[in-house]
Amino acid sequence: MNPAAHSGAPTSYDQLDDHELLRMHVAGNPDSFGFLVKRHRDRMWAVAIRTLGEPEEAADALQEAFISAFRRADSFRGDAKVTTWLHRIVVNACLDRIRRRQVRAADPLPEDEDRAAELAGPSEEDPAEVRERRLDVLNALKQINEDQRAALVLVDMEGYSIEEAAAILDCAPGTVKSRCARGRAKLLPLLRHWQTTRESDVPEKSAAEAVGTE
Repeated sequence: MNPAAHSGAPTSYDQLDDHELLRMHVAGNPDSFGFLVKRHRDRMWAVAIRTLGEPEEAADALQEAFISAFRRADSFRGDAKVTTWLHRIVVNACLDRIRRRQVRAADPLPEDEDRAAELAGPSEEDPAEVRERRLDVLNALKQINEDQRAALVLVDMEGYSIEEAAAILDCAPGTVKSRCARGRAKLLPLLRHWQTTRESDVPEKSAAEAVGTE
């Protein structure tokens, strides 16, 4: 099937930008939304796992977010990037789950080596140390306010600018800065033991950066 609906258009989905894929979905194309999800699901997953810290919870939140995006695509106004819109839906789904369920200290720790291991630093390090640090970071994130956690995940871990994170979280840039600053202040004492083992222990860095979560 040719995904292009007009003459002279690209003949493969990977040649279409996000706005066009979403427009085609709203117009009734059965495949364009799936391709859009495939294009961005890895980064959406990274946001979900780092915000929730548990693979099952993250997977459920991501599924809820994509279902919501599928159904609400016609509400996309086109005044922002599609990825910003998708991230906002994913973050909101994660925050909703956090607010609905109080995280218990005895919950199983993450076992997703492919994604959560990214939090633990270079792969050439001792695997046991990498795993221990990864779990420490995820558990530390659970102990801070969910709004601060979302801001830190987007800015310090996903590399979004303050302005981009503000658009995703639907708040002012100053609010994102404040949430990040407060979240870093709370994370720092929880992860201080890892900072002392790394040469990158620089005061102005966030706690997340200092333990190798970039």
